[in-house]
Amino acid sequence: MSTPLPYKRLGAFYCLFFAVLGVLSPYWGPYLQSRGFSAAEIGTLIALMHGTKILAPNLWGWVADRTGARMRIIRLACVVALLSFAGVLVPGGFMWMALVMVGFSFFWHAALPQFEANTLSHLGENTHTYPRIRLWGTVGFMVAVLTVGEAIDRVGVAIVPGVLLSLFALLALMSFAVPPAKRNSAPDPEGGLRAVLLQPEVLGLLGACFLLQASHGPFYAFYSIYLQSYGYSGTAIGLLWAVALIAEIGVFLMMPRWLPRLGHRYLLVGAMVLGVIRWILVGRYPEWVAMQGLAQLLHAATYGMYHAAAISLIDRYFTGGLQGRGQAIYSSMTFGAGVAIGSFVAGMLWDPIGGAYTFYWAAGVSALGGILAFATLPRRVRPLHVGA
Repeated sequence: MSTPLPYKRLGAFYCLFFAVLGVLSPYWGPYLQSRGFSAAEIGTLIALMHGTKILAPNLWGWVADRTGARMRIIRLACVVALLSFAGVLVPGGFMWMALVMVGFSFFWHAALPQFEANTLSHLGENTHTYPRIRLWGTVGFMVAVLTVGEAIDRVGVAIVPGVLLSLFALLALMSFAVPPAKRNSAPDPEGGLRAVLLQPEVLGLLGACFLLQASHGPFYAFYSIYLQSYGYSGTAIGLLWAVALIAEIGVFLMMPRWLPRLGHRYLLVGAMVLGVIRWILVGRYPEWVAMQGLAQLLHAATYGMYHAAAISLIDRYFTGGLQGRGQAIYSSMTFGAGVAIGSFVAGMLWDPIGGAYTFYWAAGVSALGGILAFATLPRRVRPLHVGA
């Protein structure tokens, strides 16, 4: 007898996790700016936050695959992230803030890859329906962006840490309500993790995803600051982020149909080509609200379409006892190293060359990702069978 899918609890966890991100992504940069940090310091702090994804998911993924205690690790990570983030309330300069960012993000970033593995294990053979659960994360992000943006206009950016602490607390509580899935019974690929990682299509996938996420570095670190410099209010910025999220929800609803019909390769290459267009529009037309709205609609491709296709491929390539580590490697290479390096480079470029040319740089990086994906990914992807 199969266990019923805990759809509401899975969706609620995604909703709260991405609500945290919905405050961090658009408003953490302006909050840091309000505390007197420079563009280079902001870029470095955000790079540190994402950089912990390089190590943390892999460490916790290894522990989860060895012990099978995936949900216990998620719960521990959420509780310690809450306690660590409280350090933001203590006055301090760059070094103190850097320690806080590294401390909380080391544990917070451990949670999502293992939760993704838990969700996919719950889904079993129906992983193509994953976007319909994951879309609740986008709903949480959108609600957070809109409500906090309006609150900032009314009260000021100083509310950001308190809102984040409240969301971290709710996320920790929700983690105890989600049940663990049965351990994935699929066999491990022959040759183990190293053999899978050395496959050209896996290297190509991870490299292309790294480049696309690196192109998002300027966006996550400086987009809200960029718009503020052209006179956009907090509410207007929140609405632009909401446009992106509504488009993302629409794509998540369509991906169960698109993925089997179009295939992973064309969806990923298409996402990266549209990423080139998106970053050019952001850099070239900051004062045109309609163009910024169009650029944000393309988030449906550069995140929604991309992530649904990429995570499906990771689930196919990293099976059995490699499932948790596969999700961790994907997270660390893309949302970790990719965004961290992209944010750091953006911080170095922002003042010398300006925001527009920094986004043009992002467009070039996205183009490189599209070329790599087209060159390395097969048209039709099947599970790997690699030798020892």
